[in-house]
Amino acid sequence: MSTLWKINCMENAYPGMWQRWFKEQCVAVGWASAWGYKLDGENKGDRGWSTARNAIKRMAIGDYVVVALRNHRVGRIGQITGKAIGDDEWDPLVPRSPGMTDGEMGRRILVRWELTTGPDNQELVVQLPEENRLNIGELRPTVARVFSLTSDKLRMVMNDQENWVNLLGKFGYEKALSDYIGNYPNRLEDGLLPHPNLKIRERVFKDRRRSDVLLMDKNKKPVVVECKQHSPSVYDINQLRHYMQLLQDETRENPRGILVHGGAPKISHEVIAAAKKLQPVEIVSYSIEVNFRKSF
Repeated sequence: MSTLWKINCMENAYPGMWQRWFKEQCVAVGWASAWGYKLDGENKGDRGWSTARNAIKRMAIGDYVVVALRNHRVGRIGQITGKAIGDDEWDPLVPRSPGMTDGEMGRRILVRWELTTGPDNQELVVQLPEENRLNIGELRPTVARVFSLTSDKLRMVMNDQENWVNLLGKFGYEKALSDYIGNYPNRLEDGLLPHPNLKIRERVFKDRRRSDVLLMDKNKKPVVVECKQHSPSVYDINQLRHYMQLLQDETRENPRGILVHGGAPKISHEVIAAAKKLQPVEIVSYSIEVNFRKSF
């Protein structure tokens, strides 16, 4: 039976790396031999390299590898077709430059991507739901064998379109999103308007915290909006409900709460249950689309 491996894609350090892996039909790690990291024999004593070295040496043609991104997201599953991991096979995916004379990510594992598993759009990736996530022991190393999920289970999760999210949906959009909702609240819900009382709208609560956006609906009921980049958690629900309670204590009005998130449309049963409790919280997902056109 083929082994399933996980390899981290360092999109935070090297933006666009996942797209490059997809195009080049490979995954890769760093630790160049020129830096003292040898594939065989003595090495620099780096624990991360020792773990990665053992893993990539054990990877076999026919095994499967899933690309792991930050915040419990994955890109694609690929079947290993070859390896170019030798000290003399260094072929960096991060180009050589004056500040990086050897480049980076040069030990390659060649793969054939499963194009029928997961999104067919390269701009989309898969948000693993809470009940189907890699464990800590699999997440931490750069390369690790996966035991917590079978290949078939992973494919089933990845083919569920409710788990698909935008690759760029995890960057610093919270402030921009809250500003957008504050200026165009009707895009969130018909009839929403900025709260008419500026002092309340810009209020810092007695615990020195403040919500992202404070609106008023068509029934003149205050609406507290909290924006999150990631899939909502029970902690996020409780945080928003805390703001709602603070507003109620200070204004004697019973507000609504809306949590706007950039994670997958499908959310966990635990979060749904928490949102339905006393002082219910509405949950809404957002997506971002940017279009370009020539100015002349």
